[in-house]
Amino acid sequence: MLVIGLTGGIGSGKSTVSALLAGKGAVIVDADAITREVQQPGTDTFKAMVERFGEGIVGPDGALDRNAVADIVFNDPDALADLNHIVHPAVGAEIASRMQTLAEGDDVVVLDVPLLVESSRAYPVAGLLVVDVDPEIAVHRVVGQRGMREDDVRARMTRQASREQRLARADRVIDNSGDVDDLARQVDEAWEWIGGLRQSGATSTDTVSS
Repeated sequence: MLVIGLTGGIGSGKSTVSALLAGKGAVIVDADAITREVQQPGTDTFKAMVERFGEGIVGPDGALDRNAVADIVFNDPDALADLNHIVHPAVGAEIASRMQTLAEGDDVVVLDVPLLVESSRAYPVAGLLVVDVDPEIAVHRVVGQRGMREDDVRARMTRQASREQRLARADRVIDNSGDVDDLARQVDEAWEWIGGLRQSGATSTDTVSS
C-alpha cells in the first residue's frame, strides 16, 4: 500500500477532498468517522466519557451530545486533556488495526486525520496533502454550513496547528478558496502526483507527528 496523509483545519473542506479521492479509488481511513464509532453508546470510550463529564453529555436518544462535550472541553484545557486521554488511544488503536489489515495490499490509502500535524503519534506516510483555506473563509463556511457559533469555531482553531505550521509540513497543498470545479481540478492533479509517487517506488516510511 501507499499511504498519503490528508489534513486541514476546521472548515478547510478536507472531507470533500477525501470524498473526491475515494471516488478515484483511494481507500480512506477517516479518523473523524472512527472517533464517532468508538464513542457509540455502550463502548468503553463512551462509558469513560460519561464517567468523566457526567450524564449531561448524553442526549435524549442515549447517544453522545457532541455539542455538550464541546461546550465543556473547549473552555477548559484540563477537560480537553482528559477527553484526549480517553479518546485518542482508542482511535489510534483502531487506525493501527485498519492500517495493518491494508498493509499487504496495493491500495492508495488516504489517512484522513484532522490533527495529523499536531498528533503525538507518528504516522508513516509517503506524502502529506494539506487542504488550505484562509481562516476567515473557514469560519464563515463552518458558521453558515454547520450552524456552529463563531466563537466556538475560533476556539477550535486555537487548539489546532496554525495555517503556517500545516503548510510548512505539506508535500502538496490544495487551495480550497475557489469553487467546486477548481477544487476538483486540484484533486485530479493531486491524484496524478500520488500516481507519480507510486511509479517512483515511494514508500510510507516518512512520519508525520508533532
